Amino acid sequence: MTLAASHAEHHRGFNLHCQGLVKEAEPFYRAALALDPDFKEAWMNLGLVAFRQGRTEEAEACQREALRLDPESPDAQNNLGMIHYSLGRIAEAENCFRAALRLDLAQPNATLNLGSVRQLHGYIDEAEGLFRRALALGVDPVRAKTNLALALMEQVRPQEAEQCCREALAINPQSAEARSNLALALLTMGRLEEGWREYESRWEVEAMSAPLPVLPRPRWIGQELNGETVLLYAEQGFGDTLQFCRYVPKVAAAGGRVVLVVPNALRRLMATLDGVAVLMSEEGNAALPPFDYHCPLLSLPFAFDTTMQTIPAPASYLRADAAGWSEFLGGLPGLKVGLVWAGKSRTAQPHAVAIDKRRSMRLADMAPLLAVPGCSFVSLQLGPPAAQMQALPEGAVLHDVSGRMGDWADTAGLIMGLDLVVAVDTAVAHLAGALGKPVWMLNRFDSCWRWFLGRDDTPWYPSMRQFRQTSRGDWAGVIERVRDALADRSRQADTANNPAPLTSG
Repeated sequence: MTLAASHAEHHRGFNLHCQGLVKEAEPFYRAALALDPDFKEAWMNLGLVAFRQGRTEEAEACQREALRLDPESPDAQNNLGMIHYSLGRIAEAENCFRAALRLDLAQPNATLNLGSVRQLHGYIDEAEGLFRRALALGVDPVRAKTNLALALMEQVRPQEAEQCCREALAINPQSAEARSNLALALLTMGRLEEGWREYESRWEVEAMSAPLPVLPRPRWIGQELNGETVLLYAEQGFGDTLQFCRYVPKVAAAGGRVVLVVPNALRRLMATLDGVAVLMSEEGNAALPPFDYHCPLLSLPFAFDTTMQTIPAPASYLRADAAGWSEFLGGLPGLKVGLVWAGKSRTAQPHAVAIDKRRSMRLADMAPLLAVPGCSFVSLQLGPPAAQMQALPEGAVLHDVSGRMGDWADTAGLIMGLDLVVAVDTAVAHLAGALGKPVWMLNRFDSCWRWFLGRDDTPWYPSMRQFRQTSRGDWAGVIERVRDALADRSRQADTANNPAPLTSG
């Protein structure tokens, strides 16, 4: 009688769980376990409920209890792997997914999840094969197709990625992940109007680092303005803020009074941006002033119906003064070149960590540039990768001024005194472009959507030139091309500064 009752309680909980009502399902799973503490499936499902509600320690304990009761359970191994993955314990997650597949080679969810892990490790062909196998095994096709779309994007196959996302949306039109991935494919291909619209779904994706702020006034999506106050705020990384703050003057020109909220490290630099009525730091304790609308910076292209032809691209839109660096820079001979070889790693997001690894290189990879004659090199690199300067090749000179760069305004001042910035796809490249300084961006093979396809220029920054990898991970080929271009530029600068003497004929 007790077993029958526990199964009945579990069945009620499972029905609610399948409808997405995880909080409502939890009491029934607990009731089932109160009647039968050895009910493996109830432990697994209670663990999934706890996981969905962010109680990862409890979720892990539940899956381990299920495995204690049945060490041969592939589902419990897969569930435990998902928890490890969410906590950034990727090696442990992979072990669990492989254990699940050793127990049941046809376990569809473990197949799909192992594909995600292999994708993080850079085994993109293997990941694609696992996603396709998971589809054949009957995994949730929406999940599989959205994952497959990302694998195709990494292989620079955006048309196929688009098709996968549209197939997923045909099954579930409400899938935020499918819409968000569709946006990435469309934006990459330059189909901006539909791309911006679909990109608004990013706020609904659970993997987003932060939800859309709940604010008491409506979103601004391009409504007519007649002096209303529009609250604009930073949303993602420094680079995104530096790129899309270009829209602030357009909001002001459209009739809005702009209140701009940015990270404190950017506040002094953003004081040079036109169109800002009130500038605030997101780390401050000051209360927001009254406002009529609000909009995150990365939604402004959507609000302005931006197309490839209407991307706002002034020669510069931020300003800085190099006066504070004049003594240092005045002592450097030749062409003054700033270098950045690595982006900032976002350790809490496994997918972002994988992207950071692909967009970054080691200083040792960039070191051949230091041998180009007629140049003085200055490091613009901050964070842990800056420590790589301690192992420079013998004879190489790279000036370290990190101790003087307190915020982005300091970095901007230094850049204004340089002749050229050479950087991977990170915020410094955006800063140089926003200042209108020459910048050569070294771009990974599976470029970010904002750089589009097959271009060595960009409509976002007139002063930027791109050097793209021609195959995955090939920084050596990029550096060889940059070295040749830098040598040419150095020779041109030397000729301009030291013209050949006139001769009589």
